[in-house]
Amino acid sequence: MEYFIWCDESVKKGRYFSNFYGGVLIKSKDLSFVQRKLKKVCEDVGFGNEIKWQKVTEQYLEKYKTVIDAFFDLMEEGKIKMRVMFTQNSNKPLNLSEDQIQDEFFILYYQFFKHAFGFAYSNDTSKTIHLRAYFDALPDKIEKNNRFKEFIKNLENNRQFQLARLRFRKDAITEVDSHKHLPLQMMDVVLGAMAFRLNDMHKEKPIGKKRRGKRTIAKEKLYKHIYARVNKLHKGFNIGVSTGKQTGPEDHWEDAYRHWNFKSSEYELDTSQLKSKKKNSVLPT
Repeated sequence: MEYFIWCDESVKKGRYFSNFYGGVLIKSKDLSFVQRKLKKVCEDVGFGNEIKWQKVTEQYLEKYKTVIDAFFDLMEEGKIKMRVMFTQNSNKPLNLSEDQIQDEFFILYYQFFKHAFGFAYSNDTSKTIHLRAYFDALPDKIEKNNRFKEFIKNLENNRQFQLARLRFRKDAITEVDSHKHLPLQMMDVVLGAMAFRLNDMHKEKPIGKKRRGKRTIAKEKLYKHIYARVNKLHKGFNIGVSTGKQTGPEDHWEDAYRHWNFKSSEYELDTSQLKSKKKNSVLPT
């Protein structure tokens, strides 16, 4: 058995929420089926180019809804897991070193990969499970990117990973082109939609205009469609907070879809960065 994990990052600095990371996990036994289904739905609707949140328009809205439905259908069938992590600007980290500030991107990415999927609860057998990690092209210098991948590889020496009998295959941590990986493309749309809504980008209007642009309206419609699918998995889902544990810590692994509002171990609340109570709802209206 192997776990295939695709990871990407999105909005670095948003109005209210920042540092968005996303991950999709597919088990090796489901991989061929998932890839065939995603490829077929893209072909059926006529998507020939890369699927991306930034490419959503009124003209292609229904096509995006169709491919996203296929993605969430696979989640409901237990063949895909997706995780989203972000930080809230009002939670200001305290006592960070200069190195921590400089390496924030990779430190947060590491925490996301280590904890978001609940790997500690992922293997109740006596057999070893191998991991393969695919990161959308990392944005820093080669040296920093390689160091990050080494840190990810060393997770197999972490006690929780060892107890769960998780190992990385040789050369199994790589950077990839999202154009060639449909799981990354689907995740990009969902991740982009969450960053869009959490940062009130659905309210934006072109300079000098009284009404929102057609693309903004189309994106809001797609967000609401995505939210409706998430809400089928978690009734009353609040996208701005960490997803609760209905059963216990094993939900971090068992759930098909989860959010993590990451907070530093030491932080203070900056109320000037909060939305007003009226605007703080993150449910669709």
